[in-house]
Amino acid sequence: MDIEWTDNFEIRVRAEDGTVLVSANREGLLSLSRQLAALAEEQPGSHIHYDRYNSLEDGSEELIIERIP
Repeated sequence: MDIEWTDNFEIRVRAEDGTVLVSANREGLLSLSRQLAALAEEQPGSHIHYDRYNSLEDGSEELIIERIP
């Protein structure tokens, strides 16, 4: 699966007291929407892994989104 990013994207993920907050600018939201649409077409078990080392802002929690049947 190709992961495409819109230039200047910003995405942050925080988890606190059982709540996960995903905050993103316009470019980040567009990037996520394309990636989720692509993931929907993949086989069950496919996933996208987001973390501060490859896509999220510093201080963000790790986020994995998985396609299920």
